[in-house]
Amino acid sequence: MTRLAVGCSFAVLLCGHVMAQGIYTCVDAKGRKITSDRPIAECMDRAQKEITPAGTVKRVLVPPPNAQERAALEEKEKQDADDRIKAAEEKRHVRALLKRYPDRASHDKNRFAVLELVNDAIKTATKRSQELDAQRKVITTELDFYKSSPGMVPPALKRRLDETDGNMTATKRLLLEKEAEKKRITERLDLEAAKLKPQWDAAAAAAAALPPGSVKKP
Repeated sequence: MTRLAVGCSFAVLLCGHVMAQGIYTCVDAKGRKITSDRPIAECMDRAQKEITPAGTVKRVLVPPPNAQERAALEEKEKQDADDRIKAAEEKRHVRALLKRYPDRASHDKNRFAVLELVNDAIKTATKRSQELDAQRKVITTELDFYKSSPGMVPPALKRRLDETDGNMTATKRLLLEKEAEKKRITERLDLEAAKLKPQWDAAAAAAAALPPGSVKKP
């Protein structure tokens, strides 16, 4: 039973002046110790004990939560529900991953294939960047001829310089994007491996425990 439900029951007892067995005791807001043969109205906002004739505590009546406490309880219940949903989704996700990658070897194979594509793109972009650097050096050498008369630079040479600079900027941007993509993929694969490791280890241990020549049932 939640505190809210207990508090409501407590309030009903107080409002209805229901007689009960035992002795009720509490300390009210003014610091006075009060004893009665029924739930004490002056202590409706605080806990009070029900004591048996023998002097032992039979139960503690919890006061109903105030508005702030009710809001906190509702928020906690909502958060708990969200956590349960997320936990269930995570279990489904891990089961799906385990079906796709039943062991580390299958996951490593996928890692190699996925990262190979990105690495190939990075190599291609790197090679292109080096080619553009070489082209720009050639253009810069040609421009040196016109240092003393910048106004005489041929329009075609200017266009080559602008195109090369534009291509260099685009290639550098592509390299940054591919490096970021590689990092994201690596982090995702590392996280998957961490989640699947307990299942992989358990499956490996179970397989090792089988008698020689046994066939593990799927």
